[in-house]
Amino acid sequence: MNELETNAGLAATPGYEYARRTESQLHVAGQVPHNSSGQLVGVMDPFAQASQCLSNLHTLLSVNGFSTHDIQRLVVYVAGEQENLTRAWAGVQHWFSGTVPPATLLGVAFLGHPGQLVEVDATVIKSSAQAQ
Repeated sequence: MNELETNAGLAATPGYEYARRTESQLHVAGQVPHNSSGQLVGVMDPFAQASQCLSNLHTLLSVNGFSTHDIQRLVVYVAGEQENLTRAWAGVQHWFSGTVPPATLLGVAFLGHPGQLVEVDATVIKSSAQAQ
């Protein structure tokens, strides 16, 4: 499980798949701000964590034959105070060079890993012209 993704530099996951492709869709697990060693990136820094989540998503898309242009919708989960949402959103905007796909920014009480402030989920679908 996840051999393709871990070979591409993503961290091992604790018992779940990174993604599953069904025809023109890629169903992805929420991307967390871990580096290839599984260490949290950007402790107390929502901007850095959003950037790492999106970098991981980009890698995941690439190894499964998709691109960031196939992202139809993002959901960005952010733990903590309002300032964390503001900084995470700035990270998202920076990563996408200001042209963000349709997105929802949600404040949550906490996320799955100690120190984790940001997680990114995406709806990924190739258009019928691009589908393989």
